[in-house]
Amino acid sequence: MSLWWALPFAGLLLCIATGPLLFAHFWEHHYGKITAFWSALVVVPLVVGYGIPIAAEAVLHAVLLEYMSFIILLFALFTISGGILIAGNIHGTPLVNAGLLLIGAILASVIGTTGASMVMIRPIIRANDNRPVNAHVVVFFIFLVSNIGGSLTPLGDPPLFVGFLRGVDFFWTTVHILPDTLFVGGLVLAAFVVLDVILHRGEQGAPKVKDPTPDSKVRIRGLPNLPLLAGVIAAILMSASWKPGIAFTVQGVTVELQNLVRDVIILALAFVSLAVSRKEYRIANGFNWGPIAEVAKLFAGIFICIVPVVAILRAGLDGSLGPLVSLVTLPSGQPNDLAYFWLTGMLSSFLDNAPTYLVFFEMAGGDPQHLMSEYASTLAAISAGAVFMGANTYIGNAPNFMVYAIAKDKGVNMPSFFGYMLWSGLVLIPVFIVSSLIFFG
Repeated sequence: MSLWWALPFAGLLLCIATGPLLFAHFWEHHYGKITAFWSALVVVPLVVGYGIPIAAEAVLHAVLLEYMSFIILLFALFTISGGILIAGNIHGTPLVNAGLLLIGAILASVIGTTGASMVMIRPIIRANDNRPVNAHVVVFFIFLVSNIGGSLTPLGDPPLFVGFLRGVDFFWTTVHILPDTLFVGGLVLAAFVVLDVILHRGEQGAPKVKDPTPDSKVRIRGLPNLPLLAGVIAAILMSASWKPGIAFTVQGVTVELQNLVRDVIILALAFVSLAVSRKEYRIANGFNWGPIAEVAKLFAGIFICIVPVVAILRAGLDGSLGPLVSLVTLPSGQPNDLAYFWLTGMLSSFLDNAPTYLVFFEMAGGDPQHLMSEYASTLAAISAGAVFMGANTYIGNAPNFMVYAIAKDKGVNMPSFFGYMLWSGLVLIPVFIVSSLIFFG
């Protein structure tokens, strides 16, 4: 297949990257139609060029085996975490802020970066709303909670769940990326503490700002949702260990029973959350269906548009993307882990990190058993690059822009798109350079 087949995928990702910034109003009302347009540019030529049976099997393979499980998990984590409310307020000292960021980063690998961001962003804004300088707290929140913290399980960040759907073991990332995560997360958190201490001390002589939300006892509301989150984790682990050998075939696509049961359980847990959660808790969290609806539509297009790209990558050096494959391949024929980390990461900074992960996963061979064993460092480089560097821009990972919008709505003087990139360039890039040389050099 020629590179023309990759045009819809590139076009859709370009629209996702620029739409909310360059033509926000039009994008907000028509992103579904734009996604459908690029998807049609893949499906129609596939039907014309290869016939309905082959085209249907290729598209259904992506939709039934990857997209449906992917969006069901995101929907469940988004819905269940939206029913958990952290009420009350505490004073945002450097030590308290560091503690909140650490809690959020740990939560990110349990309830996802989106879930952790939505649960924790309002409490941390309330804790610092009487400080004259507080934008840096939200910036580091995006670094640690919305991105770096989600690197340890498939629940944490969409690219890792895509890897799980492709056959990567649930706890593989926990074991193989933990040292890198601790190193990167520890350095970024340390940088925050130093900066926050300096700014906090500088505020001591400034006129006091009346606290819009005075300190009060912190309480966690919506506790029935916690066992539901545990149920989601249990369902995923069940699908990884229970292999009944029963499968169903739909238009040439084989759907295994354990995966179907997993998705049904996860979906049921989300609806249970809607039934047991109090409405006022979701209102206080600013919960609405807009973000997950957008993700559902956009990723439907992404998973369809990436079908021919994956086919091209599977051709390796002989395919149309051979030059790109050669960039991540050493003269000996072995994968260049450092190149995988940086290429995956830099593309994840501007494109969505889930499809970027999938592209480089396929470029590295696409065989999960091979990547988890002989080429474990390569898979670790791809995984770390996709998750960590989603923090480099507001559009690198879905929660980034959501956090930005919430903070701005609450009166935080957030940096612009390029102002934020200056922050990430000064804080994150040096940390990534050191970590990549240590772990992947």
